[in-house]
Amino acid sequence: NGINLARLLPRLKEAGLDAINISLDTLVPAKFEFIVRRKGFHKVMEGIHKAIELGYNPVKVNCVVMRGLNEDELLDFVVLTKNQPLDVRFIEYMPFDGNKWNFKKMVSYKEMLYTVRQRWPDLEKLPCEASSTAKAYKVPNFQGQISFITSMSEHFCGSCNRLRITADGNLKVCLFGNSEVSLRDLLRSNASEDELVQIIGAAVGRKKKQHAGMFNISQMKNRPMILIEQLLLAADILQAQASGSCILRRNLSSDSDTKCLRTGTPSSKHTSQIAGDSHSGDAAGNQSEEKGSRSESQAIGSGLCTSEPCPSHGLTHIDQEGRASMVDVGRKPDSQRTAVARAVVRLGEKAFGMVRQNQLKKGDVLAVAQIAGIQGAKLTSQLIPLCHNIPLSHVDVSLCLDENSCAVVIQALCRSQGKTGVEMEALTAACLAALTVYDMCKAVTHDIVIEEVKLLSKTGGQRGDFQRR
Repeated sequence: NGINLARLLPRLKEAGLDAINISLDTLVPAKFEFIVRRKGFHKVMEGIHKAIELGYNPVKVNCVVMRGLNEDELLDFVVLTKNQPLDVRFIEYMPFDGNKWNFKKMVSYKEMLYTVRQRWPDLEKLPCEASSTAKAYKVPNFQGQISFITSMSEHFCGSCNRLRITADGNLKVCLFGNSEVSLRDLLRSNASEDELVQIIGAAVGRKKKQHAGMFNISQMKNRPMILIEQLLLAADILQAQASGSCILRRNLSSDSDTKCLRTGTPSSKHTSQIAGDSHSGDAAGNQSEEKGSRSESQAIGSGLCTSEPCPSHGLTHIDQEGRASMVDVGRKPDSQRTAVARAVVRLGEKAFGMVRQNQLKKGDVLAVAQIAGIQGAKLTSQLIPLCHNIPLSHVDVSLCLDENSCAVVIQALCRSQGKTGVEMEALTAACLAALTVYDMCKAVTHDIVIEEVKLLSKTGGQRGDFQRR
């Protein structure tokens, strides 16, 4: 979103970057901090000016317009184009996972255009290419222009020629289609260029002439925007080793005192399985996927124990002479394994308040801790000597702020299809997230307690399921 653009842009231009889109949903610094959850408005503006200075023309500024949030700033954004070669692009609010899309919040293109024309009645419509996704306009004598991306009210699917590659190597032929084709897996299996061309061509050939409509789209399962349009920062920083990508998604509920931050790692198996027809044809698959997720959540939160695990007759990680030994699981049958673990970090009032307000100098405690938890789950076999190196199909880490006890409550879920359980992976994820919270807050106080590290539940395997009562 341009916070580091001023510093990085000269080198990016030297490397060949020839076009720029910058996300900016408000021109009010306080509102910017509310939306983005960090300071940086002036850095974004500095990046925009640096782009103009280096000769980019136009510099595209993307603004998602939402009723009750920023529709009152439409005219202020238009004024930006008066003396600067900007293309301010007003985007209709679109439904993606995690953004709680609501039709009442959407401001249509025609409503936005009417508002602008009340101020500038001589607004001119500009010609555009047949494949353009934006309707362009210009106020006479203004240096820049404005555009409207009408994805919801007036689709342009029939002429759109955009293709997208996600951070984990999947091809999407439609922003609103939930079907994906894994080019990463094809490349890793040494597919030839001709095979890739055929597969990409087939995916494009399946594209519909129009998307499923705003109300149907809002009910469909689709990636959050951060995984469609952006490279994954967490994977770049931490060099994630699993084949998949980390989702960074914030769920902040105004209806509760509890603020939760969740992330997950979708499996490559899952992303390759959903490659197929895009749009409404995938509704049945989405419903079954959502049903499975609900069942899992209900099982975790129900407090019911379906069956007690059968006790082992002895320690399994030692041999007959009492020496450490890794268990041979080669003959065990594969099964779906899931484990959920929990940890609590009690911070005290001062540190807790700074975490809640995101005021610590080291950065966003919750975001860094959840990335650490996910990475810890993936590295469990390297940290605990006798653990098997197993392929995790999913990791989910949530961090919630408990106002009453000034604590961060961490819950980690791990899942794998394999021959051994994922209890240690879930426990490691919870512990690493807790230790990261401690590390980031210790400059404020050392009166921090990590407690209640425990396994909440497990499913799968010969010993049966377990649910802590």
